[in-house]
Amino acid sequence: MTRQNMPLAGESSQESIAELLGDVEGLVSPPDVCLRLFELIHSPSSGAKEISGVVSVDPNLTTRLLRMANSSFYNFSRKIDTISRAVTVIGNAELYQLVLSISAVKTFNTIPNELVTMETFWRHSVYTGLLARGIAVRANVLHPERLFVAGLMHDIGSIILYHQRPDAMRDILLVAEGDEEVLYQAELERFHFSHASIAGHLMDQWQLPEELVEAVKWHHDPQHADVARKEAHILYLANHLVNESEQGNFMGSPKAEIQISQVMLGEIGLKEDELFFAFEEAAEQFPVTLQALI
Repeated sequence: MTRQNMPLAGESSQESIAELLGDVEGLVSPPDVCLRLFELIHSPSSGAKEISGVVSVDPNLTTRLLRMANSSFYNFSRKIDTISRAVTVIGNAELYQLVLSISAVKTFNTIPNELVTMETFWRHSVYTGLLARGIAVRANVLHPERLFVAGLMHDIGSIILYHQRPDAMRDILLVAEGDEEVLYQAELERFHFSHASIAGHLMDQWQLPEELVEAVKWHHDPQHADVARKEAHILYLANHLVNESEQGNFMGSPKAEIQISQVMLGEIGLKEDELFFAFEEAAEQFPVTLQALI
């Protein structure tokens, strides 16, 4: 399932990540519903009936999907009251990404850790996803809704590190003092890989598009991205802006305001005043989206 021609890290780092994930393989594997939906969506003989049949088997998933479909995340004028209607209105591909999002929250919530509250973690992730999608819309990115999934999952590698390397991560968190850039550099020095490369590896296993895998892998170093340079810059910017906010910051306290360079905006193809409207939209969608997913 993984793309053999797209290394997610150097060979030694790749091996280390594989070893790290070996003990939690059962916890981080994509749920059966995701695998089945992936097959159906790529089958020319399947339609809304077959797709809705797979989703409807899980009442909790059905409830959360309908809650999302009827939220300001989509802002449809008419109520969506069935999964088959959601498939028709939202589309197969985006429905699959919503199922992935809901399943990811459920999956990674099962991995115990003592270093971060999961509420803070998901608040940051959801807000980053919403802002990344809003920026992508304004930057005319194809399929901007995928950036929500990338934002939601961009830090899932941290959950693995908190669980598998708690002592080392406790030290790193103390050094970082709530600054995610410091944390990222400290991870590279300590492990020779980071939460970002772990997340990219996992997203590849979950069969997400190559552009999103690379955007997540390089969301701290977007200049190194190749096929997803624009997406990586969007995710980098969304992550940093959310860390300035009261509601969605990384470790429970907002960091100092960052300066947005014109080079960064040029990479994305956006004017600075458009960020204000993207942030305003994300703030409006944040409470209901968080409630629907968590």
